[in-house]
Amino acid sequence: MASPATPTPTPSTATGGRRQCRGRLALPLPLLVPSCLALLLAEAAGIPTTLDGPFPPVTRSFDRALRRGSDDVPLTDPRLAPRARPPAPEQIALAASADAGSLWVSWVTGRAQVGSDLTPLDPAAVRSEVWYGERSAAAAADSYPHVATGSAEVYSQLYPYPGLLNYTSGAIHHVRLRGLRPATRYYYRCGDSSLPVGLSDERSFTTLPAAGAGSYPRRVAVVGDLGLTGNSTATVDHLAQNDPSLVLLVGDMTYANQYRTTGGKGVPCFSCSFPNAPIRESYQPRWDGWGRFMEPITSKIPLMVIEGNHEIEPQGHGGEVKFASYFARFAVPSKESGSNTKFYYSFNAGGIHFIMLGAYVDYNGTGAQYLWLEKDLQRVDRRVTPWVVAAWHSPWYNSYSSHYQEFECMRQEMEDLLYQHRVDIVFSGHVHAYERMNRVFNYTLDPCGPVYITIGDGGNIEKIDIDHADDPGKCPSPGDNHPEFGGVCHLNFTSGPAKGKFCWDRQPEWSAYRESSFGHGILEVVNSTYALWTWHRNQDAYGENSLGDQIYIVRQPDKCLLQPTSASSLNCPAGGCSSVTSTSSCGAHRDEISGQLFWNVFVIMCVVLICTVEATSIPIFLGLILQL
Repeated sequence: MASPATPTPTPSTATGGRRQCRGRLALPLPLLVPSCLALLLAEAAGIPTTLDGPFPPVTRSFDRALRRGSDDVPLTDPRLAPRARPPAPEQIALAASADAGSLWVSWVTGRAQVGSDLTPLDPAAVRSEVWYGERSAAAAADSYPHVATGSAEVYSQLYPYPGLLNYTSGAIHHVRLRGLRPATRYYYRCGDSSLPVGLSDERSFTTLPAAGAGSYPRRVAVVGDLGLTGNSTATVDHLAQNDPSLVLLVGDMTYANQYRTTGGKGVPCFSCSFPNAPIRESYQPRWDGWGRFMEPITSKIPLMVIEGNHEIEPQGHGGEVKFASYFARFAVPSKESGSNTKFYYSFNAGGIHFIMLGAYVDYNGTGAQYLWLEKDLQRVDRRVTPWVVAAWHSPWYNSYSSHYQEFECMRQEMEDLLYQHRVDIVFSGHVHAYERMNRVFNYTLDPCGPVYITIGDGGNIEKIDIDHADDPGKCPSPGDNHPEFGGVCHLNFTSGPAKGKFCWDRQPEWSAYRESSFGHGILEVVNSTYALWTWHRNQDAYGENSLGDQIYIVRQPDKCLLQPTSASSLNCPAGGCSSVTSTSSCGAHRDEISGQLFWNVFVIMCVVLICTVEATSIPIFLGLILQL
């Protein structure tokens, strides 16, 4: 077997970096120094940046002698089995609210029931309380200075077909904490303080930083299509070692919707293997096991989710009831962000505005989601949240055979809106492999297009995807890959290297790097223009070498301008701003009239010197500046 291709593109030389730095002199002064420093430090570390792209496509082939997957972890495993006795809380999970001043706490009390003759619990029988403060007070709940209350609900999965097991959940509690201080550690206990052993042990969390161009989460972990297999547990363990302050899960959480029918092994094509099954049964105890397994992370780090196709979980006659588990189990800031549904929402985490979109609800240009997205993007102030990151389950750009062009309809409806508002990064899952694209818009390389990343390699039961649409004999037919929601808009390419074809005959130019391995990603935003993206593989063949792909994603607000916005909305002076882009020149104008002229001149001198110094001299030069 041929050796795999080298995954990391060759970084530019120091001379090229200084040239790129000089080209950034048009940036506003508050952005100029950190941008040039980040660029030169990236080169000193040998990490490429998107400014070096577009990159020639690279594929690291999967060793077919390796296992492509692993079995589900049984519910008897101690990590999945109940550890708390009712009425004590279990499956504790945090979720961010619209801003750093509030946060959601969720948990489950009582025992779920499975069978045919079920009596749902009364969700009001146990209080929904969170006692919290900035100091540890584990001994007694009333020693915390704050208490917040919320509500609880119970949901059921009911099937009118013989042989399928009905389910009714424990009481699922959601409480929103308000008035929190950003970037502050809090200690808390949740449950019902009026009951013996009704409260959880003390846990703690650190709130996200306040929105601002110089304030960012330490690390954002991104994972998709997780499931609960041996590979899934390796991914979660690996993710926890990277110590994120926020986790994004881009759909397909538990794969409970096919567990019992398939004997826990899973199949890639349910209807092919079970043509006589009237409905895809969902074995809901897998949700409870998954919640217990994730609790060590989710009870201290906000987990932000969006629905995938495995959350559809149809039930009832004709499957008319869907997404019951997803809607009941997760608290998301839908109302806080102006959305009327958990299918889509947005929130801020420091200087990042996250937009979570629904691929399994109407996304047409005349629909509610599109209108909400348009308003949400118009409200984003790029001086406060320079970065805009979007996420949904099904990828628009995908060169694997699996799900190839499946959500082309959604792309055709929404891509232009995201491009106009200069969304920086897009995360998706669905395809069980990793792929990072060059900046692209409408299948054309574009320096102002988003960086699309497929991260559906969490480790689920359906095994990893290894075939590419451009491999000989692996191109799906236009009749394949029908989405579980929405229409079919498959197309043949009308220009470029794939003109007149449904599939490319080689890796597409917009596909920068792809590899079939389980893993997760970490996003570390450095400043308003630089963010380090690292994909960590955990396929056992690579041992300690888990760093599979790494690149600095660089925004260019001076070149990729936003649509014009009224001067009044930006608080500009009466004469207006000289130009309205994602980083307005109004801030520099106010600095000058506030007596900052001397500092600006000093900054310019420093930048000129930085942009002419050799990369190897950067640490010495930085030391001299810090001594001034």
